[in-house]
Amino acid sequence: MQAEPKKSQAESRAGGQPAPQAVSLVGEEYEVEVGPVAHGGHCIARTSEGQVLFVRHTLPGERVVARVTEGEEGARFLRADAVEILDPSKDRIEAPCPFAGPGRCGGCDWQHAKPGAQRRLKGEVVAEQLQRLAGLTPEEAGWDGTVMPAEGDKLPAGQVPSWRTRVQYAVDADGRAGLRRHRSHEVEPIDHCMIAAEGVSELGIEARDWPGMASIEAIAATGSQDRQVILTPRPGARLPIVELDRPVSVMRIGEKDGGVHRVHGRPFVRERADDRTYRVGSGGFWQVHPKAADTLVTAVMQGLLPRKGDMALDLYCGVGLFAGALADRVGDQGAVLGIESGKRAVEDARHNLAAFDRVRIEQGKVESVLPRTGIDEVDLIVLDPPRAGAGRKTVQHLASLGARRIAYVACDPAALARDLGYFRGGGYRVRMLRVFDLFPMTHHLECIAILEPAAKGS
Repeated sequence: MQAEPKKSQAESRAGGQPAPQAVSLVGEEYEVEVGPVAHGGHCIARTSEGQVLFVRHTLPGERVVARVTEGEEGARFLRADAVEILDPSKDRIEAPCPFAGPGRCGGCDWQHAKPGAQRRLKGEVVAEQLQRLAGLTPEEAGWDGTVMPAEGDKLPAGQVPSWRTRVQYAVDADGRAGLRRHRSHEVEPIDHCMIAAEGVSELGIEARDWPGMASIEAIAATGSQDRQVILTPRPGARLPIVELDRPVSVMRIGEKDGGVHRVHGRPFVRERADDRTYRVGSGGFWQVHPKAADTLVTAVMQGLLPRKGDMALDLYCGVGLFAGALADRVGDQGAVLGIESGKRAVEDARHNLAAFDRVRIEQGKVESVLPRTGIDEVDLIVLDPPRAGAGRKTVQHLASLGARRIAYVACDPAALARDLGYFRGGGYRVRMLRVFDLFPMTHHLECIAILEPAAKGS
């Protein structure tokens, strides 16, 4: 079924002449054959006129009715939801979550896909990004195409791992906690998030009213019983008395400065990884999946194979997870320099690694701080950049340092692929790539690429 788009009657006039206005196609429906998965939690289809549709809530090979949610005539692409499944994929299941589906919660992308199919789809996305942006086949990247689940996450279809140790709840005008709808500020009230970790769910946030609040972040630490909520009030609102089902520390976001301020309890949570405890303050970054930190540290150390006496860099080091692992392994004769832009994260990293005399943490942007250090040679590099990646300039600088091996930890396959292309231009090749499904039910994943000088592999 295909509907003719409605023509807009609205005109704007400039100099007495009518100016054409793009016609919105929101709400139009198209019957389409669904093509391959694309980066971002959707699949690609085309209208009979050839216009590209990015369709959520579908799977490759299905025939569906797609309803446009964003876009207009002449746009490069439209966004749409599959609102009727005419010919389902064998990988389709009934979404376990009652809040998943078109127009509902935007937190999960693949509730309607079997767990194994989710991992295959993610693998296809990584392979496509590598080929398109880096010119690499999986074989050239040292990858067998496998996307590995975290320990304990390999569950039958219809069962959902409860992995999310940090959940950002939005609050609607009536004070009800929920989650944002896809690409929207609208709130989907919920009574339970299936992917929330037990330590978050047991707080009972969804069962309470939150008048005057804009959002609530709930944190359940891994390896300790620390629980924390961070409240963001609406302008002029007073904080409510926080009485939850488990003891928590409470923080608030300042209305004027946007900073995180302690209300009561510890201003940090204690996380555990690689047999070490890390302090993470003020809602600072820590891997969301309870197994992620250990999984990534193990993979990075196995790829780098640190030696006693090595000089190592940990870039975008956060609270010092990889710097601590490196320091343990390079020993007293080695040295580690960490660079991190966040002031509170730097304070935490220095606290967490105070026992290591040969670890130094510098605050600032990597591209600014690293050239000022005067370092012109290192043995090992770990970089875990933000979603946008490290970028050409930083990669070129790192390639000039002659590291024996480089570990690139990436949460976005497109940024990873772009940077791998830059590294190739700097004389490095990918020795090994590993991909982990540390965000089940979503389109997100984590990659670790191990690089070495190309001449070594030739």
